[in-house]
Amino acid sequence: MSSPFDLTGRCAVVTGAGRGLGSAVALGLAQAGADLVLLGRPGSQAATRDQITGLGRAVEVVDLDISDHDAIGRAAAEVNRDRQVDILINNAGVIDREDSVDVTQESWHRVLDVNLHGLFFLCQAFGRPMTERGQGKIVNIASLLSFQGGIRVASYTASKHGVAGLTKALANEWARHGVQVNAIAPGYMNTDNTTALRADPDRSRSILERIPAGRWGDASDIAGATVFLSSAAADYVNGHVLVVDGGWMAR
Repeated sequence: MSSPFDLTGRCAVVTGAGRGLGSAVALGLAQAGADLVLLGRPGSQAATRDQITGLGRAVEVVDLDISDHDAIGRAAAEVNRDRQVDILINNAGVIDREDSVDVTQESWHRVLDVNLHGLFFLCQAFGRPMTERGQGKIVNIASLLSFQGGIRVASYTASKHGVAGLTKALANEWARHGVQVNAIAPGYMNTDNTTALRADPDRSRSILERIPAGRWGDASDIAGATVFLSSAAADYVNGHVLVVDGGWMAR
């Protein structure tokens, strides 16, 4: 009897797989047997590609600026033409930290264009053939700021609240077509996005004191949750935002 977590023969698209969470997720999927297509900024994903190749999985890198929504359509059409995409992981994201009174239109749109608008058009472009085929998995990377307000991150918080809501909206539409749309909300992770927080002794201490696990999360902590939501083990999981936070939300 095969494992319900086995992704052998599946093709997964991962955005922003050059480092951090995206790289860990892509490697986790490859270890579970999936072949990969990595979408992201030019020159950013070579190291992840080489690691996946070392695992014996097929992998292709496609350069894409996710804030360019017309380019998303072209890239997805190219990928869909050559293969059946079974899994989409929307990981790519950006964050700006600044006082809300100082947020510019350019900054606001930059964050929303990648984190929410680009994510939707990727869901649409890869979700359409999934719904037509009657099978597929979409996992969006949300955040604890899908539930909370945060400090000095108004645009990021707005985008991640949007990701949680969009995940549920798409699940409502597409579950009947055999497509599961879910999200993962990582807690405080040891990634580039939290560099400023970890460098501030007071903020770092206050964060760690609230986390029952007593540590910052590692990018690899997200990989197992992603494999689960991408696998047959999650065939009856729809519209769920899975928190992976060391217990932060339980406090």
